[in-house]
Amino acid sequence: MGDRSRTEGVFGQPRPRLRPAWPKAEVPSYAGTMKKVAVLTSGGDAPGMNGAIRAVTLIAASRGIEVRGVRDGYLGLMAGDFVPLSPDVVGEIHSAGGTILGSARSARFRTPEGRREALQQLSRAGIDGLVVVGGNGSLTGLAALLDEAGGSLRGIGIPASIDNDVGYTRLAIGVDTAVNTIVDACDKLLDTAGSHGRAFIVEVMGRRCGYLAMAAAVAGGAHAVLFPEAGKDPDHLVDTVLRAIRSRSTKPRNRRCALILKAEGVDVSLETLQDAVTRKIDAEDLGMDVRGITLGHVVRGGRPSAMDRMVATRLGHGAMQGLLSGESGRMVSWASGLSFPPEITSPVSGDPRTCLVDLDAVLEETEAMLTGESSFIAWRSRVLGQLEEVFGQ
Repeated sequence: MGDRSRTEGVFGQPRPRLRPAWPKAEVPSYAGTMKKVAVLTSGGDAPGMNGAIRAVTLIAASRGIEVRGVRDGYLGLMAGDFVPLSPDVVGEIHSAGGTILGSARSARFRTPEGRREALQQLSRAGIDGLVVVGGNGSLTGLAALLDEAGGSLRGIGIPASIDNDVGYTRLAIGVDTAVNTIVDACDKLLDTAGSHGRAFIVEVMGRRCGYLAMAAAVAGGAHAVLFPEAGKDPDHLVDTVLRAIRSRSTKPRNRRCALILKAEGVDVSLETLQDAVTRKIDAEDLGMDVRGITLGHVVRGGRPSAMDRMVATRLGHGAMQGLLSGESGRMVSWASGLSFPPEITSPVSGDPRTCLVDLDAVLEETEAMLTGESSFIAWRSRVLGQLEEVFGQ
């Protein structure tokens, strides 16, 4: 897997650097030699993916490079399911949700045999570079494919995941739209909650990352938020909800309501939490009904926000700039003020808010985020913990 010399992670924790940067002397600019690029979307869809596809296509076409879209992610890559992309094809897709290329998960691609099939299809199609738009699993697949290729393929990843659980990037494509969708739903729920004197516990997506719940709780005026990074036991979770409801139960009639956001990664089911809270509320005769709501996959849908369209376009630009300059084994990051170690990063020409980050370092930091070992996650948990008393007012 390459050099495992230690480097400092973006948030101060040491991280192993698994993939050394390509020596510039050995990799000249591809601007005049790259002939054909493929782009695929993989994993869960995210609003803004189409914007990234569009940006890659437009920039490649402006350099005289052919673009092939891969239908259905890595599954389509193994089957050689390529479709030509041009400015005419992608001209208006940036405003549409989902992905025009489709997405699918493939167990076979996780095997060396599956990845060799994918490489054979890329070779037959004469493809010089690959752009992968997706989350942690998709970027892991790209890293494995590049290892299998042994230097015969150049690849750049673009983070796209509503969960915002990818390391070394402030935002992934789809996050802003997902937060806006949750906040809009919470606004509507608060209307009916205030009318009927109810408490709503709203579960939102995010897998093992609580970012969506955290961000939407702040923006949506929630009275409590439950997220897995806090590491709280079930009794503490119930007490957190009860404190919020008790505080709200003494408010005037139109304010006697409560909104609690729960990340799906919290280790207590919504039904179990609702039942436990209801029993205690009934015992205390607080006079407030508790309803559980799961927003589910509606959070993934919808037209991308202006922010997601802009981020997707600039990340797509960064991916093509990376390929044209001979980079590989990198992810385009929406750094936007974050400072990354120079040993694992390189700049994107013309865009100070983005940079290229070593892909293996990204995967290491992502795992640290999901296990709670990242100092950034610890900071985020501390901030939300400090806000707990403020939420219930």
